[in-house]
Amino acid sequence: MSNPREKLSMTNVGFIGLGIMGCPMASHLQAAGHRLLLRDVAPVPKELIAAGGKACKSGKEVATQSDVIIIMVPDTPHVAAVLFGEGGVMEGLTEGKVVVDMSSIAPLATKEFAAKVNAVGCEYLDAPVSGGEVGAKAAALTIMVGGSEPTFNRVKPLFELMGKNITLVGGNGDGQTTKVANQIVVALTIEAIGEALLFASKAGADPALVRQALMGGFASSKILEVHGERMIKRKFDPGFRIELHQKDLNLALEGARNLGISLPNTSMAQQLFNACTADGGKGWDHSAMVKALEIMARHEIGSGVGKRAS
Repeated sequence: MSNPREKLSMTNVGFIGLGIMGCPMASHLQAAGHRLLLRDVAPVPKELIAAGGKACKSGKEVATQSDVIIIMVPDTPHVAAVLFGEGGVMEGLTEGKVVVDMSSIAPLATKEFAAKVNAVGCEYLDAPVSGGEVGAKAAALTIMVGGSEPTFNRVKPLFELMGKNITLVGGNGDGQTTKVANQIVVALTIEAIGEALLFASKAGADPALVRQALMGGFASSKILEVHGERMIKRKFDPGFRIELHQKDLNLALEGARNLGISLPNTSMAQQLFNACTADGGKGWDHSAMVKALEIMARHEIGSGVGKRAS
């Protein structure tokens, strides 16, 4: 294939899963001129239909009419259902098509799914993303890809419409392993920033100014920039829901057991998420992990010295 970008200039792209992340990702593909075949458990967003997308009744219908089928759903069982359930994608695959799973799911299951897709003469990429709703809307996602290099090169022009940092990290399953590693870093960084801002606030400093100062030093990070602001302004609408990050950390902890290693701080972060969920917060943005810390401190960031968290 001499010019993959040219080859994919007007591809029929299937997109299954059109939620907070999937809808803006699909819209970028559509804006670049690709014809979209769309499927979701909820009604397909009207703006995608208005721009020329076609709503399909099943994954089979999506796959039958698409060259590349992208899946963006919450968890491993959802991907399995999309692929192998009644009327699923597998029923519509013919030789030469490509399945791209951009969900965040179990690496071992990913390898099994890829083998089944390969067995019918099709290619499979696992390509989970990082960057959340903000990154999806800005087409600035980090995309971690597992699969063969020729297939990666074929699909890369589509990835470039949705993200900026796009890396082929290895074979099938390695993309998902990278995403699990990413989620460990994100969770532990959220926890560290929550502790730091809570400490500063309880000590009587202005947490907004503390964050501003830290942004100019070695502690600076995207999470301090985005989620530190969320913590201070008390804006915990997702974003990325706590229940989804819990799912990712479960994958990390299950993988650690299988590998015979210990991830003590990952376990602690999961317990903090569990505390938020017990307080009714499974749908909060994952930056709301700080609320579990605030409850233990009996102090809310920005509430002033001596005031207690409600």
